[in-house]
Amino acid sequence: MDSNFINVFVLSMYAIYFMLPAYLSNVSALAFGGGTPLDFNHNFRDGRRIFGKGVTVRGILVGALIGTIVGSVQGFVAGNIVQGIVLGFCLGFGALIGDACGSFIKRRIKIESGKPAPLLDQLDFVVGALFFASFIVVVPINMIILILIISIFLHLGANMVAYLLGLKDVWY
Repeated sequence: MDSNFINVFVLSMYAIYFMLPAYLSNVSALAFGGGTPLDFNHNFRDGRRIFGKGVTVRGILVGALIGTIVGSVQGFVAGNIVQGIVLGFCLGFGALIGDACGSFIKRRIKIESGKPAPLLDQLDFVVGALFFASFIVVVPINMIILILIISIFLHLGANMVAYLLGLKDVWY
């Protein structure tokens, strides 16, 4: 087997492992969210909702907790539980803040909740997670690019599964 292929495969598996707190935080917010919207049903100065109904207080809290727990387990395995806890929280909470920012942008450009915004829908949470994680670790640019590419496909795949399970109204 070609060593370049093996290197890319191993790096890809590490990228997924590194982003696991963000990925699981994001899906947990969807699965266990609901309830009070983060914007408390308020509108922005343009008359449209700040975030929309999909970004909820419970989703943010549960998602951040799941990200922190996943990071804790990773930190325990790596022998640095404190860094695992902090990095897990940063990746998880950052993913949720990134998703909320994506919702904010969608509302400003008049895209309704649940309607597609290609790439923004797949990458807003990744950018948020990497931004928050950058306060803890340095992520090389080649890893960032790989994470962005992988995340597009993982996000679409996870959304298709969520749609088939009845957790989402749309497949994207």
